[in-house]
Amino acid sequence: MAFLFDGPLARRLRLATLPKPAGVRGPSFRLWLGEGLRVVPPLRRSLPVRRAEHPHRVILFPGLAAHPVTMRRLRRALEQAGHRVDDWGEGWNLGPTADLLDRQVERLEALALAEGRPVMLVGWSLGGIIARELAHRAPQAVAGVITMGTPFSGDMHANNAWRTYHLLTGHAVDAPPIDAHFTAKPPVPTVALWSPRDGIVAPRSARGRPDQRDGAIALRCTHFGFSADPRAIAVVLDLLDGTRSWT
Repeated sequence: MAFLFDGPLARRLRLATLPKPAGVRGPSFRLWLGEGLRVVPPLRRSLPVRRAEHPHRVILFPGLAAHPVTMRRLRRALEQAGHRVDDWGEGWNLGPTADLLDRQVERLEALALAEGRPVMLVGWSLGGIIARELAHRAPQAVAGVITMGTPFSGDMHANNAWRTYHLLTGHAVDAPPIDAHFTAKPPVPTVALWSPRDGIVAPRSARGRPDQRDGAIALRCTHFGFSADPRAIAVVLDLLDGTRSWT
């Protein structure tokens, strides 16, 4: 019976039912509802087709509770352009831990060594948090970081997924079990893609302050559309090929 009231599941449930801090707001219910209503149309549109003049080695990082398969449209477009693409190799993203980051740093450094140059990191939502953290820990192996709807700025509760995060990870969103640099800009080129239509993460959290990233680009897609909407994919392709500014 103690497990029911003081076990891991009970602690996660208590975390998930904590009240939101006063004065902190995430996207509106209307935008949150729109995530489900508008996720299908972009999937019906064709992907942008182009050939990269300067192909990169790219690692993709999925969002909270997401699997790399959720980024398959982005990966397909990058590969068609000539980039060499890897997923993060961990399967479902259930939050950062010290062991996970150690494995990721080791893998990142190995890929950069095999490539003979630094690697580009592209992270969607929570995946962007991990990508930015890796750039802090191994900047010599990272050419740049692109985040998509990543809540790296402001209060970590300014989104509609923090309760899910608490439930899945077993720790508070503002008290991760790692020594992290969430808001600090990594010492590599860093651009944040954000959307005023994001129904999960507050735009100001995904956009960040000027001192927290090099550039910020506004898109007109949902949170779930960042890795599937052809307009978002086109921006990533432009950034990787250097035809769009990172500042």
